Amino acid sequence: MKIGIKGINRVSATVTVALTAGAVLAGSVFAATAQAATPPTPTIVAKGGYVMNNGTAKTLFTKAADTRRSTGSTTKIMTAKVVLAQKNLNLDSKVTIQKAYSDYIVSKGASSAHLIVGDKVTVRQLLYGLMLPSGCDAAYALADKFGTGTSRSARVKSFIGKMNASAKSLGLKNTHFDSFDGIGNGSNYSTPRDLTKIASSAMKNSTFRAVVKTKSTKQKVTTKSGGYRYMSWSNTNTMLSSYSGAIGVKTGSGPSAKYCLVFAATRNGKTVIGTVLASTSATARTSDMKKIMDYSFKK
Repeated sequence: MKIGIKGINRVSATVTVALTAGAVLAGSVFAATAQAATPPTPTIVAKGGYVMNNGTAKTLFTKAADTRRSTGSTTKIMTAKVVLAQKNLNLDSKVTIQKAYSDYIVSKGASSAHLIVGDKVTVRQLLYGLMLPSGCDAAYALADKFGTGTSRSARVKSFIGKMNASAKSLGLKNTHFDSFDGIGNGSNYSTPRDLTKIASSAMKNSTFRAVVKTKSTKQKVTTKSGGYRYMSWSNTNTMLSSYSGAIGVKTGSGPSAKYCLVFAATRNGKTVIGTVLASTSATARTSDMKKIMDYSFKK
């Protein structure tokens, strides 16, 4: 059968229309899929928040990320980082618990690892006591151990100086410490972005990673009389048990800090790490962090 020129043109036009319609339909489906793949930015009650991809340092979520705020016990991330950065560090060296540490806890009404005066506790154990129950007595012991000076006050001042030097070495311009545990004197602050960077740097250390992902631990310590006792500590970071892929990092709270959380998780080979500062309650900070982490994993 012969088809004339006009017939060929009509067939071509029909094919062209069909292809164009198909392309438009496919484009519409693609656009709808792309739009659906971009989740809406979550709203959090915390005054500040920040999340980044730990591998690429790409920002994934931000809310007042560079506003300076009190950090509460999230300060202890830097305390641990400074300890672990010490040259020729022996994690099994022992520290004798002093009365000054327990007196400090009582005077401040601070969170405690319940260290007992006279006990000999290893540096590694003090790190667990620092990061799991958020022991301010453990923080004091570590500052006293790794600061330099002929008096305890001088050693503590020296240790806090090391904390600030570490922040400076990371290029952080909105962070300053005036305490080893977050119970500051009016000049202990950071930002969601800076704290996240501190935590990201700390997470490069295998000992730090092992400590902060631990839900609970039972540690055998030497008593003053040469015997031993067991210390049991549970992690205040409950998201280790309730959030898929959680690997750390640290809770914080206080009258001015409100409720804070620095948090990291890994899913499908992607690690995201972030911070919320000044949330309204422990429940709210958990909710805030879940929202922004879920959102960040989808980006």
